[in-house]
Amino acid sequence: MTSFTVSEIAARVAGEVTGDGAMPLLGFAPAATARSGDLTFADTEDFFLVAEKTDATAILVSGDFHSSTKTLIRVPEARIAVARLLPLFFPPEVSIPGIDPSARVAPSAQVDATAHIGPGCVIGEDVRIGARSTLAGGNHLGKGSQLGNDVSLFPNVVLYARTIVGHRVTIHSGTTIGSDGYGYAFDEGRHRKVLQVGNVVIHDDVEIGANAAIDRGALGSTVIGAGTKIDNLVHVAHNVVMGMHCLIMGQVGFAGSTHLGDYTIIASQSGIAGHLKLGRQSKVGAKSGVMRDIPDGGTVLGIPALPDKQTKRQLIALQKLPEILRKMRAMEKQITALQDAHSLAVPADDI
Repeated sequence: MTSFTVSEIAARVAGEVTGDGAMPLLGFAPAATARSGDLTFADTEDFFLVAEKTDATAILVSGDFHSSTKTLIRVPEARIAVARLLPLFFPPEVSIPGIDPSARVAPSAQVDATAHIGPGCVIGEDVRIGARSTLAGGNHLGKGSQLGNDVSLFPNVVLYARTIVGHRVTIHSGTTIGSDGYGYAFDEGRHRKVLQVGNVVIHDDVEIGANAAIDRGALGSTVIGAGTKIDNLVHVAHNVVMGMHCLIMGQVGFAGSTHLGDYTIIASQSGIAGHLKLGRQSKVGAKSGVMRDIPDGGTVLGIPALPDKQTKRQLIALQKLPEILRKMRAMEKQITALQDAHSLAVPADDI
């Protein structure tokens, strides 16, 4: 078991120690379950109150927290510090270089000697696999595919022909990269398939979740920009181009040829129509249907997606509808009563 002192951990995240910096830390745990020897974290008052009551040895904090019983490591952003420290306590599994005897590797494939090819993998003709890349098992790489260095493919990831993957890319189980785009032309009473002859290009430092599907371009490439993170169950249609460092959350679907600017964020279960331009640093709220372009820095919400403030005003108005209807019915009754009273007050001969 790896052990660090509080001071050693603080130095790695430029933190300030309040308390005993020599105390050893053996693990990292959430506030509710931390034990002696554990480091935990708190970035809100509620989390801090829980953490202070546990047996945790030290608490990583951001904010003006003080404790008479716990050693604190104070940092500007606790969650960022957590992201940097977790690999120290939970180092990734190191794969042993080599090719499993059950794997099938085409004679023309180039596999770096430091790569790991797990059981049941199929490596097609002219495939290139870079240094320290890992295929966990059951992976299929089509003809002409390329993997950079330090790529990790979890079980049953499939790459169709000519897929290009950069360095330090992680793709989780069940994801398919480079399948046919959805292209048909109505001809003589039937839907004729339009061949999809492009590919997919995934740049460096991308992570793609489980059971996602990224279609290859019809002509040209579907592109995932460097640093982009895609959640589980996302569908990316043909010729979509994502910029750098986008965040795409679960169950989002993209129609073809839409372009995303850098740092775009799309929340879960949203649908994005085709041939749109989503500007740099634009945001899409959950369960939205985007049918128009979004300007740089724009935030949209709803179905159809509109600027978020406009959608929120509409939602507030909808919440007030029952009250408005009650008032209208009361007014209708008052008007009817006044009309009836007026009718009784006017003699029949005067009508």
